[in-house]
Amino acid sequence: MYAGRDYNYKPKKSVVRMDPDCAICHAPATLACDCEAKGLEVAVRQAEARMMQSIYNDIRSWVRAHAQDYILEYFRLLTERRKTAHTAHLDRITAHAYHYYHAPPHPNEIAAAQAQLKRGIDEDWQASVQRYPEVLEYFYSLVELTLPDDNEAAVKDPPLSALNGSRKASRRQVGPGTVASGPSIAHHEREMRELPLPRRTPPPPLEPLRERRTPAPQRRASYRPQQPPPPSAYYPPGGGY
Repeated sequence: MYAGRDYNYKPKKSVVRMDPDCAICHAPATLACDCEAKGLEVAVRQAEARMMQSIYNDIRSWVRAHAQDYILEYFRLLTERRKTAHTAHLDRITAHAYHYYHAPPHPNEIAAAQAQLKRGIDEDWQASVQRYPEVLEYFYSLVELTLPDDNEAAVKDPPLSALNGSRKASRRQVGPGTVASGPSIAHHEREMRELPLPRRTPPPPLEPLRERRTPAPQRRASYRPQQPPPPSAYYPPGGGY
């Protein structure tokens, strides 16, 4: 036995790194090119367009339709009050003319009252259209997208073959996926009635509209209510919607 020799010593195994070359440009891994990262971004965008575009279209159609309904109902309430005030004004000038002149009011007075009503209705429509941005934001805020849990079997063991290549699986096979959910239409209409009008026009109960200025496609998703939008119209005139 030789002094100082360790008979329990085992030589370390050499580890050889075999990093694969770039799958796109075939450059060595040591060059650290970004081809694969860029390719992944392109693949993500393409998959999103294929799988999510129909959901985006449903959400957009639903939001557009309900925003139009609200704006038209808001305009109807404003014009009804405007027309009520116009009728009261005509009654006053008619009573004044018969009291003092025993004759109907002068046609110029009637024409001036009608012109004033028209200007008021134009102002009401402008005020209604200017509310589109906040109303659209409100209805978009009702949308709820949910993701499956990481521990679900469809996520941990997706039905994709590692030997035979990937195959396209339907969302019903994979699991719940990304879905839009929410309450019934009746519950949503109750939430619609809580949308405030400006303080100058306290909101009476809203009635459902019978028609829409621009028909929107039928929706396929339902949604969850949150807080209504603020009552201020904070967008400048002439804004697109």
